[in-house]
Amino acid sequence: MAVDYTVIVVYLAGMLALGWWGMRRAKSKSEFLVAGRRLGPAMYSGTMAAIVLGGASTIGGVGLGYKYGLSGAWMVFTIGLGLLALSVFFSARIARLKVYTVSEMLDLRYGGRAGVISGVVMWAYTLMLAVTSTIAYATIFDVLFDLNRTVAIVLGGAIVVAYSTLGGMWSITLTDMVQFVVKTIGVLLLLLPVAVVKAGGFGAMKAKLPTSYLDPLGIGGETIFTYVLIYTFGMLIGQDIWQRVFTARSDRVARHGGTVAGTYCLVYALAGAVIGTAAKVLYPNLSSADDAFATIVKDELPVGVRGLVLAAALAAVMSTSSGALIACATVANNDIWSRLRGAVHRTDEEHDEVKGNRAFILVMGVAVIATAIALNDVVEALTVAYNLLVGGLLVPILGGLLWKRGTAQGALASVTVGGLAVIGLMAGYGILANEPVYYGLLSSLVAYVAVSLATRPTDEAVLTVWRERLAGQSPELASEPVPAHQ
Repeated sequence: MAVDYTVIVVYLAGMLALGWWGMRRAKSKSEFLVAGRRLGPAMYSGTMAAIVLGGASTIGGVGLGYKYGLSGAWMVFTIGLGLLALSVFFSARIARLKVYTVSEMLDLRYGGRAGVISGVVMWAYTLMLAVTSTIAYATIFDVLFDLNRTVAIVLGGAIVVAYSTLGGMWSITLTDMVQFVVKTIGVLLLLLPVAVVKAGGFGAMKAKLPTSYLDPLGIGGETIFTYVLIYTFGMLIGQDIWQRVFTARSDRVARHGGTVAGTYCLVYALAGAVIGTAAKVLYPNLSSADDAFATIVKDELPVGVRGLVLAAALAAVMSTSSGALIACATVANNDIWSRLRGAVHRTDEEHDEVKGNRAFILVMGVAVIATAIALNDVVEALTVAYNLLVGGLLVPILGGLLWKRGTAQGALASVTVGGLAVIGLMAGYGILANEPVYYGLLSSLVAYVAVSLATRPTDEAVLTVWRERLAGQSPELASEPVPAHQ
């Protein structure tokens, strides 16, 4: 394993070096939080694909393939569909708003009264998303170095916190681009063909497995519908995803670059399911489906290649973890703390704000590591995060983008009713039940429509500013330097 260890150590050292280099570029709030809003198509597509395809998509996607066959691709497939929908229908408008958080968008649309409550819900989502990614380090480092779970979480988490704190979004963008390349080579170009060949090819896989493993709907219609609700809609409204949209150099880059990233996700989904199906042929009696990825990598790949593929798994986890961490810190600082202390951010304060945002990443990073050590169940934590996000924020966000009659009172009622309904239903039905997100989303929609129609329409002056920002006529555009092409 010496060669494999060397590959991993060099990779981790490279991540820290890129973090240090990114620190030199992050001189303003815009550069630190959204990479100066100047990413071109190649970097935008790569980093967007990197953040949405995390440990759950890689290790979990292979595990679903092991358990259900080709239909195990549906979880990651719905993530890709969500990214495609976001890119085609909403990303151009989102990019033109020139804001930093989803809550700022809600304030702009509804007149400044929806931010704190929506910020708390979004903060809870991004925190749990970062926690689930951090927990995944334990699995990977256990395979690599046979490390204690707590030590593995601290080691992996500390590296991500370090480079994220140093350079903010610039460091995360640079590391994510490397992680995208490593993931593509490791999973798509190396592990996928090796797994299929070792399993005897598609003909042997078909002969040795039940017919349900080749049924594209074998996982079940209700499960697919739930994946669409949670992951497809979750992609439309998550702060971690929107913050990447804000990095695009133009609305054209956001639309086309995101479409490329979404298409890549669809290919990645199918690859994970095929690898899992091949693992079922090779190791039919694994105690846990989630062990399929590590087992096939450890037993079937040659030295050196094995290290690169494990680095790819690590890359998947680190990209999602760092994206969720900076999103969590951005929401905590800009949407919660700044509002509670009544701070007003001005353009001439941006250099000072870098220090504040850096401090919040460090604090949130420590909180994420501590929470990850305390929790054991990744699936439950991720389910709580997405249920809160979709049940509490989907309706007011999409309503604000699509329905002129929506009001601030309707948005607040929607967030409150939907969020409380999800929490109450999870307590009653269980965290992993489908009912919380179904009924939570429905109650959020009813509250939004009913309260909006029962209250006065949003002030026309607020809507005028909103329309100007959607058209790209942003005050921030006049105060920011013209971005250099990359």
